[in-house]
Amino acid sequence: MKKSREQVLQDAREAVRYAKTLCGDVEFSAEDASRTNLDYLCEVLEAVVDAGAGVVNIPDTVGYAIPAEFGERIQYIRAHVKNIHKAILSVHCHNDLGLAVANSVIAIQNGARQVECTINGIGERAGNASLEEVVMALHTRKDFFGIETAINTQEIYPTSRLLTNLTGLMVQANKAIVGRNAFAHEAGIHQDGMIKEKSTYEIMLPETVGIKESKLVMGKHSGRHALKLKYQELGFDLGAAEIEKAYVLFKKVADKKKEVYDDDLIVIVRDGLRIFPEAYKLKYIQSSGGNQIIATAAVVLEKDGQSFRDSALGDGPIDAALKAIDRITGTPGRLMDYNVHSVTRGKDAVGEVFMKIDFGKVSFIGKAASTDIVDASARAYVNAINKMIHYQMALQEHKSAVDSAEA
Repeated sequence: MKKSREQVLQDAREAVRYAKTLCGDVEFSAEDASRTNLDYLCEVLEAVVDAGAGVVNIPDTVGYAIPAEFGERIQYIRAHVKNIHKAILSVHCHNDLGLAVANSVIAIQNGARQVECTINGIGERAGNASLEEVVMALHTRKDFFGIETAINTQEIYPTSRLLTNLTGLMVQANKAIVGRNAFAHEAGIHQDGMIKEKSTYEIMLPETVGIKESKLVMGKHSGRHALKLKYQELGFDLGAAEIEKAYVLFKKVADKKKEVYDDDLIVIVRDGLRIFPEAYKLKYIQSSGGNQIIATAAVVLEKDGQSFRDSALGDGPIDAALKAIDRITGTPGRLMDYNVHSVTRGKDAVGEVFMKIDFGKVSFIGKAASTDIVDASARAYVNAINKMIHYQMALQEHKSAVDSAEA
């Protein structure tokens, strides 16, 4: 700024006085406060409070502070700024060293009563203090902090998802509170503890932040108890001998892939059969779309040697194709996740489509590849429907076998 400290102090005082003539609530933010001479910082803060600032903000603008020293800085300000009681003490921490939340929390312990933070921790460079982490730290450990916020914690996850959809900035899977794996458990000992008592491995309920429920990830570290519970959720009440046999087959599958899905488990029930019989086959698809016309799709499916055809309108050619398939099969599913990636290079690249389809109580992964994304999407959807039909058949056969054994 090419100014002396005295000039900057006078500028700050005059700016706050002017702002105070325009509105009643004025906040003064001392940029780079974590590296500012402490006595000069206190002098400036005292001056702006006298000038009418109702909030004084202490930013760690470059994410330089270490929690212990940041806490001491807040404590020093409270002790040496004579009129600090007339203003709310605020902090604004950046995450360049991954310490934004820690610095915010220790500032609260030392008297700060406003935290400037962001959903998902978005912000300049490495981001700002994460709102959800600060809020849930205070909420979960209120026995320690004795401080509450007015935040409705059940809106945290929906708000996080909304921000992701608006900005396109994805949340890492292992992000605290709102990450995909925040309430997911794969280790066998963890899953066993979760089944017996959730608080063994969860310090907060997922419902508290707006997530429906915890998730047991079925993988190579999962144990027999988790496998049995998962089968019960899928509608299969397996006995001890059946679980033991299923577990051996499950481990073989788990050794080959990171996560074992519901459809894999249903295949295991059918004596280790790895290929789903195709109830429906996609024989033909034609679609049209554009920004000036309503998208349409015509589909022909084959089942047991017979052809079935239908068409539908949609928000796009893929949506129209899926709706036409629903009309034929009568097994509508809800698209939960959709992912496309190229498996070859060039303009004629083959695109592989992965879909997660929810059919109510169960969900299945459908996948297919084609140089035409609409074709691949339709085939992936049919793949998921075939798995659903296979699941229903397996469930019915299992119930019939149990009824016969009881008779």
